[in-house]
Amino acid sequence: MSHTPPVFDAVIIGAGAAGLFCAAQAGQRGLKVLLIDHAEKVAEKIRISGGGRCNFTNRDLDPAAPHKHFVGQNPQFCRSALSRYTPADFVALVQKHGIAFHEKHKGQLFADRSAEDIIAMLLAECAAGQVTHWQPCAVKNIVFSAPGADPSSAYSYQIDTDRGLVRARSLVVATGGLSIPKIGATDFGYRLAQQFNIPLIERRPGLVPMTFDGALWAPYAQLAGLALPVQISTGSKKNRMVFDEDLLFTHRGLSGPAVLQISSYWQEGTPLAINLAPTVDLPAALAQGKARSRKLIANELATLVPSRLADAWAQREPDWQRPINEASDKALARLAEQLARWELTPTGTEGYKKAEVTLGGVDTRVLSQQTMECKTQPGLYFIGEVVDVTGWLGGYNFQWAWASAAACAQALPPADH
Repeated sequence: MSHTPPVFDAVIIGAGAAGLFCAAQAGQRGLKVLLIDHAEKVAEKIRISGGGRCNFTNRDLDPAAPHKHFVGQNPQFCRSALSRYTPADFVALVQKHGIAFHEKHKGQLFADRSAEDIIAMLLAECAAGQVTHWQPCAVKNIVFSAPGADPSSAYSYQIDTDRGLVRARSLVVATGGLSIPKIGATDFGYRLAQQFNIPLIERRPGLVPMTFDGALWAPYAQLAGLALPVQISTGSKKNRMVFDEDLLFTHRGLSGPAVLQISSYWQEGTPLAINLAPTVDLPAALAQGKARSRKLIANELATLVPSRLADAWAQREPDWQRPINEASDKALARLAEQLARWELTPTGTEGYKKAEVTLGGVDTRVLSQQTMECKTQPGLYFIGEVVDVTGWLGGYNFQWAWASAAACAQALPPADH
C-alpha cells in the first residue's frame, strides 16, 4: 500500500520574520500551513537584532514613497504591500500581546525587554493559526507538477524533506539572504529561484562595516572604539546619498549607523566623504582659537571634536603640530577643510559575516506586487529578504518582512478552489 504524503494548502520555507508572520496570518485565515526551517532555533536574526531588543519597525516609513527608505532595482515595488500592512498595524499587534516598547530615535521602535518577546508573539500567532512547524528540518528536493483535469492534482508542489514527503498547492520562500551565515543563512532561496528559471539581481552585503587598506588605515587604527556624530555621503549629483548618523572607528575600518547606512549605496572604487564636525563652523572656530589661545592646535581642536580624533588629526601634518596662534591661516583653513570633507575610498566591506542584510535577490519584475506570487511560476511566492528589496537601518527591513508576508498570506488560495 503506497503511503500518501500529507497535503497542505501552503508550505512556507524559512521560519524567520517573514516566514513566521506569513504562516501565522495564513493559518488564521483557515489555511492548513506547514512551516519548515533547517536551523535548530527559530528566528535567530530577530533574536540578535537591535542589540537583542529587536528594532521591529519604523514609524517614519512612508508607504507612498518607498524609494526614500528602500534600495533595489525597483523600490516602488514594495509600495502596495507596505501601504496595506503598515508600521501602525504591527504596533497594534505588539500592543495586543502586551509587549512594552520604546522609540529610540528617528522613528525606530524597540522592544523594552527583549527580542524574545517578539519571537514569542510570532510563535503564539502561529499557534493561533494551528500552523504545523517542522524544525530543524531540511528540504532536499522540490518538484512541481502543473495541475491537470483531475482536481486532486491541484497539489502542485511535492517537497521532499528530512521528515518525509509533503504536497502543497502553494510554496512560499522566506529563506532570507546570505547575511550572517553563522546563524544559519544560506543561498537556498536563490538556488530555488534558479531551479524555476527566476531571474536574480546580483547579491552583495548590505548594512555592513567598511574596510580600508592596512597601510592607509594605520594612522587611524588607534581610534578603534571612538564614536562621533558625522555627516557621510557617497555618489554624485542626483545619485548622491547623505546620512547624518554616528560613525564608529574599528581596527580595520569604519562602522556605526552612518557607515552601515551608506554601505547600501556605496559602489566599489568610489570614495566616501565624511564631515567629522557637521554641527561646527570649523573655519570660524579655528580663527577664533588663533586670536585668543596659545594652546597646541590639537588641544584647541579637542574642544570641537573628540580629543583622540583631534590628536590623530594633528599628527597628519607638521603645520598642525604647533600652538594655534603660530599657525598660518592657510594651514588652519586646510585643517578645517579636511575635517569637514575627509575623503577616503574603502577597499571593501566586512562581508556577509557582519552584514545585517543582503542587497539584491529575486528580481521584483517577475513577482506580483499585490501577492508576491511569481508571474512565471504559479503557486510560488517569495517574501522578505530573499527579494530584491532592502531597507535602511532602523526597522525598515522588518517592516518589509511583515508587509510582504501579510500580502502573500492574504493571497494564498485554500485548496478547495
